[in-house]
Amino acid sequence: MKKLDKITPWKEDFAQWYVDVIKNGQLIEYGPVKGTIIFKPNSYAIWENIQTELNRKFKQKGIQNVYLPMLIPDFFINTEKEHVAGFAPELVTVTHIGDKKLHNNLYIRPTSEVLFADLFKKNIESYKDLPLIYNQWTSVMRWEKTTNPFLRNSEFLWQEGHTIHSEATEARKLTRDMIKLYEKFLRKYLAIPTIIGKKTPREKFAGACSTYTIEAMMKDGKALQSGTSHYLAQNFSRAFKITFTNKKNEDEFAYQTSWGLSTRLLGALIMTHGDDSGIVIPPKIAPIQVDILELFPSKNPKVSKTVDHLEKWLLKKLRVRVDRSDNLPGYKAANSEIQGVPIRVEVGPKDVEEGVVTVVRRDTFEKEKVKIEIVREWIEEKLIQIQEQMYQRAKERLEANTVIVSNYEDFKKEIANNKFVIIPFNGDEKEEERIQKETGATARCIPFKYLKPTDEGTCIFSRKPSKRYVLFAKAY
Repeated sequence: MKKLDKITPWKEDFAQWYVDVIKNGQLIEYGPVKGTIIFKPNSYAIWENIQTELNRKFKQKGIQNVYLPMLIPDFFINTEKEHVAGFAPELVTVTHIGDKKLHNNLYIRPTSEVLFADLFKKNIESYKDLPLIYNQWTSVMRWEKTTNPFLRNSEFLWQEGHTIHSEATEARKLTRDMIKLYEKFLRKYLAIPTIIGKKTPREKFAGACSTYTIEAMMKDGKALQSGTSHYLAQNFSRAFKITFTNKKNEDEFAYQTSWGLSTRLLGALIMTHGDDSGIVIPPKIAPIQVDILELFPSKNPKVSKTVDHLEKWLLKKLRVRVDRSDNLPGYKAANSEIQGVPIRVEVGPKDVEEGVVTVVRRDTFEKEKVKIEIVREWIEEKLIQIQEQMYQRAKERLEANTVIVSNYEDFKKEIANNKFVIIPFNGDEKEEERIQKETGATARCIPFKYLKPTDEGTCIFSRKPSKRYVLFAKAY
């Protein structure tokens, strides 16, 4: 029996709590190279479920999966100047093969815009070839100065979609459609509410015309960018000379988009729903939805028979795990809780004599005696309830900690209290830089609708009328 370490209370030290939860939840091991992690079965299974559900949604939209190479030649990277400038500090460079120096450096992909640009160039001639709508599941490498498991690693897993179109309006629509798809996915499957909006020019993706984002609030009040979608316009098609013959039989540069989300969603899950007993996983995305704990089977032969019956019965509709180990009941329960399994079923000698089992909700720790013959239906209904209530609690926290202010003093006060702060703001990059330097907050987005006032305000810096409201927060 491996001893479970104590978890630091999250209100006492949020950063340490986060690491403790990851460690005790058997989610990762640190890799041999700084900034890398090993995804253990408990974490990778969550990512697999995310992949499965998103793939289903992608295919419904006609998105096709592809896979492109890891290595990028230096002349590709240097073709789009703004793009390379944005990634230059994080690029990992391959300079040697064996003991021989390469004539031209190669780069491990930080993202794949330039590779897709080359692919698109080779595969389109006419507007009839368009659109091409592709996605790839892969890993990327960005040499981060500071790392944090799931949130910021030198190598991480993600999906990145890339599309090319004959019309700007079609590309713009898809860009917005994808960010809305991400928002709905996090809401429906991860029980995470987000604020959806457009990035300011200072915060947009390097090489993009415009960037859209979903911003989630973690339990400590900080923001986590949880998915992005970029309208690239003709920036890459001009750089890579990607043209097509349009309906007027004229050559025209194509219009592109890119969009993606990553394994930082696992960090979002932990920091949105976790508690002092470990991670709490929403039922729809949980690798294991029900833990069955066999308790003191030697005291009553009905215990093992009931466990076997429940396992076979529940497996028909649910993802189930059985703990038949000799560990003490308290350890079994704590192990299930730390790993975030939504429901556990405790099968003990006294209960089976009465024809019941003890069922415990992970999110609220509520216990209830349930008759064995109705336990599956009871659990199915309870899982739906847990999913909905986890989302509602997170939504209420987001709304309660998002404020609108009209002057800089109030802004600084609310940011210091780790709130999401929305302000009327006409400012440019210099003023955003000043805000970040003085408060630690960055512009997260210009919200679409959610919590955005409809009336005109007064910019807190220029004191001129402003219809542009911007969300600021400290962020991961």
